[in-house]
Amino acid sequence: MSQDIRDFVTPSCDLLALGEPTHATPVFAEVRNTLFAQLVDRGFRSIALETDRVAALVANDFVRDGIGTLDLAMSEGFSHVFGTVEANRRLIAWMREFNENRPPEERLSFHGFDTQTENTSAPSPRPYLEYARDFLGADVDIAGPAGDDERWGRTEAVLDAASSPGATADAYRLRAIAADLLAALRSRKPEPVTEDWSRAEIHLMAGIDLLRYHRQCAEPLEPHERYAPLVATRDAIMARNLLDIRAAEACRGRTLVFSHNLHLRRQAGTMQVAGTEITWFPAGALVAPLLGDRYVFIATSLGRSEAIALEEPEPDTYEGFLQKHVTTDWGLLTTAEVPPASVRTDPIPRQGYFPLDQGILNDADAILHVRS
Repeated sequence: MSQDIRDFVTPSCDLLALGEPTHATPVFAEVRNTLFAQLVDRGFRSIALETDRVAALVANDFVRDGIGTLDLAMSEGFSHVFGTVEANRRLIAWMREFNENRPPEERLSFHGFDTQTENTSAPSPRPYLEYARDFLGADVDIAGPAGDDERWGRTEAVLDAASSPGATADAYRLRAIAADLLAALRSRKPEPVTEDWSRAEIHLMAGIDLLRYHRQCAEPLEPHERYAPLVATRDAIMARNLLDIRAAEACRGRTLVFSHNLHLRRQAGTMQVAGTEITWFPAGALVAPLLGDRYVFIATSLGRSEAIALEEPEPDTYEGFLQKHVTTDWGLLTTAEVPPASVRTDPIPRQGYFPLDQGILNDADAILHVRS
């Protein structure tokens, strides 16, 4: 058992995936901060979190160049309410302090690798397409076919195919405009790539991704059939974002990605959504075959938590074994050290806790267990 993540970073690894089994407690983000500080000494120069990639540009501006304030970085640089997590605030503050007075090539970078979507809403692609259009100086109307932003962002637009604008003539017009903008942007790609060009590409791809997501929302599927393709679409976008981030960071150093275990595992995942069990290929399953031994996945587990009313695990469960084996507050160990066991059955949906099972252990290279 170890508390040094550097013991688990292979020489070939350049994308280290650290999962968390629930978003409902900040303890994993707190441990993550400790581990990222260790990894910086091992050549890691960037971190990617499960938050909107475009929004994260605001946080990265503060981290790298001190643009704006810490409050602004937290309020506008995160999505999915992750800007309210105190451990994330400490991470951003520490990265800014680390970067102070360092040359650009040695500074740490912050990325989001998620989309802008929530479970029941997805915004309009308009502002993202307009950002790229304005960068290119193109004379094309986007506001017209996009219409009112509210019609894209309504819950009904995601949950009801008949209410979705994703398959309308306007949406097809926007997809054609986006394709033309992407061709124009790629034809003007500078060498080396400039910050302005990169931001335009990130915005444009975000708009294209939203059009793709809304098109899936327009599929006339039964309610119980809707969730799996939407989750799969989101993870496919996350996978592409991770590969793009690694391409941008390759010349500077390695990357730590922190997200839910389910997004980072190497095989198909399953979960219950609205009473239906869905199966899909997460971002890790899409990225890992392309990166091979450059991808290392550390899954996480939790023994007990008063904050989310998670009781002590039964001794014959995976978490029960880890509770006895990990003698400090938290510890890392290889998956080979964890024997076959039962899957704990005490978690309830509101805790958001996904217990360890043999599938996750087969996917992971190591386990980080937090006792409480």
